[in-house]
Amino acid sequence: MLSSIMSVAILGSLLPARIPGVRRWMGANALAVVGLVLFSLQRAAPALLSILAANGIFAISIVLVLEGCRQFFGRRPSLRAAYAGCAAVLAGIAYWTWVKTDINARIVLVSAFHAWIYVAIGWTAWRGHPPGRPAYSYRFVTIASWLGALGHASRGVVYASGWEAQAALLQATPLNTAFLALGILAPSALTIGMVMLAHDRLAERLERFANFDELTGALTRRAFVARAEALLDSARRHETRLSIAIIDIDHFKTINDRYGHAAGDRVLARFGRLMTVSVRESDLFGRLGGEEFALLFPGIARDDALARVDAIRVKSRFDRRSHPTDDPDLPDRSVTFSAGVDEYRSGDTLADLMGRADAALYSAKTSGRDRVVIAA
Repeated sequence: MLSSIMSVAILGSLLPARIPGVRRWMGANALAVVGLVLFSLQRAAPALLSILAANGIFAISIVLVLEGCRQFFGRRPSLRAAYAGCAAVLAGIAYWTWVKTDINARIVLVSAFHAWIYVAIGWTAWRGHPPGRPAYSYRFVTIASWLGALGHASRGVVYASGWEAQAALLQATPLNTAFLALGILAPSALTIGMVMLAHDRLAERLERFANFDELTGALTRRAFVARAEALLDSARRHETRLSIAIIDIDHFKTINDRYGHAAGDRVLARFGRLMTVSVRESDLFGRLGGEEFALLFPGIARDDALARVDAIRVKSRFDRRSHPTDDPDLPDRSVTFSAGVDEYRSGDTLADLMGRADAALYSAKTSGRDRVVIAA
């Protein structure tokens, strides 16, 4: 009970982060507290509360954990089959409590249901592991769930086969002690796993904020330089080609001064979307600062890089004519960009390569802007 109360408090602290599934996990632990209170009153409260209601609450609680997992991984949380299973469990408990008293049959039914839901939770975590994220927390949830399922399944088999039988619930036997310990540890381990998943999602968000520009979707300068250095090192070792383009939106300061920074932000966001759909997955697109961007092309000669960037420049004109800006006062044709392009040469540092491309960009701007120039 104390473990569930602490879990509610810990999960509650994560609510402001609005991580999918956390609210359901918190609700599951809150329900578990209520179920445990009712369950502990078996000799003082009617069976309707201490047996039927307690088991029903436990069943809904574990289904809420599964729903939270599905929601966390972006899947539809609603589980009609699981709630139908809850209803079947309640019907079976009622039958074997008041119609034909059989504690062992009740144990088998409840164990089978919980084993099924635990397997589903583990499978959801196993399949939902996002590429590129550390596997530890996802595997922890999977293993904890499947161990819980194994414990419930073993309990069901033991009582279904007649190896163990009870005349009253929780009689003191070695097997019951082992099953009780598992019943205490499995939900607690699962809750720890839920918290680990939530923290991994928070870490993923922080990494994205650190590595990607929120407005344009481009890599931040720090992230771009780090990845570009790695690609440059690879090109140096394997003697492959690598080209870069330094890009600057023309007259951006004038846009900000004349139409306001909100219009400037819309221009940057549109430029970011254009680049995202125009480059290959292997290309690097980064924002160096303000209205200046960089494109790195692995395996591409500078003439090909120039052709690619120029095609994007022409495409941007088409897009402006087809999709006018949100601001009616901002002329569609007023937003253009200039670029300078160069290719890695033996012995270059990244600063050398970017410096030559930047010089080419300066030539493009002094030559009238709205053009792509190759480095001399």
